[in-house]
Amino acid sequence: MDVVDTTSTLSVATSDDTERAPRRSSTAPAGLVIGGAACLSASAMFVKLADITAGTAAFLRCALALGILVPLLVHEIRRNGRLARRLQGYAALAGVFLGIDYVMWTMSILDVGAAVATVLINVQVIAFPLLARLIGGTVMSRRFLCTTPVMLGGITLASGALQGGAEDGSPVRGTLLGVGAGVAYAAYLYLNRLSGERSPVHVVTPVCISTAAAAVTAGVVGMFTTGITLSMSPASWGWIIALALLGQVAAWLLISTGTPQLAPNTSAALLLLQPVMAMGCGLLILRETPTAWQLAGCVVVIAAVWFSHRTPRKGADSGP
Repeated sequence: MDVVDTTSTLSVATSDDTERAPRRSSTAPAGLVIGGAACLSASAMFVKLADITAGTAAFLRCALALGILVPLLVHEIRRNGRLARRLQGYAALAGVFLGIDYVMWTMSILDVGAAVATVLINVQVIAFPLLARLIGGTVMSRRFLCTTPVMLGGITLASGALQGGAEDGSPVRGTLLGVGAGVAYAAYLYLNRLSGERSPVHVVTPVCISTAAAAVTAGVVGMFTTGITLSMSPASWGWIIALALLGQVAAWLLISTGTPQLAPNTSAALLLLQPVMAMGCGLLILRETPTAWQLAGCVVVIAAVWFSHRTPRKGADSGP
């Protein structure tokens, strides 16, 4: 589902590595990030096509992904050793928030549609810096503070909550669930960043631990909310397997590999392709028909996120 922290492992390169490594083209890592964003953008479509409960989709996307991630984890441990126990704890706690995010976001998809739900979860670009400020004392830029009300306004428009007579779903509930998923996702990103910064050689391990914790969390939450069933049609199994392989395994490994080799602002700009691609999937494949106001809200959110994270020119206002 959703937008990823792009600064998690940028600060870990040593001076020796900098001296030894020649300047490389950003084309390859940019391609990895774009590929990861494409996989994430298709996640909502897979959920909608699977036509199963939110709890089932959230649980199975993680549980099935472990079949690929565990062998990769064993290989990484043999090559680079074990991840520090404290960092394993961060990854596990991050997975708890990820599991909550998945259940809420999947329910949001069923209420407001795949495209709009993917835009709504981008509230994490507001929640993540706030968490970093409150917990880590990271200073927020004036540009970000000025665009936050614009983002919130765009989210309100995109949700359709201001329009009466919704035909299907529940736009207000879907909006609240989408925003809640974005906050949970921001908590996941913050905790995941701690692991990435301290041990950049471990790419698979944090993803695998978080995915396992997310599977347990989604399973527990799903049992007490929407229910979990394994009795599905072959078509539903096919879509949920695609969700696990692309939306969980491929997306996170591609993004985790590509982002450390790019400037943070470049990564952020590339990941903004995710809601755009999701909107395209919703329109072309799922035949979703958001209103003109919802489309305008999506454009406002994407533009505000891009503006708040772009690199200001020298002398421009970028202070706290």
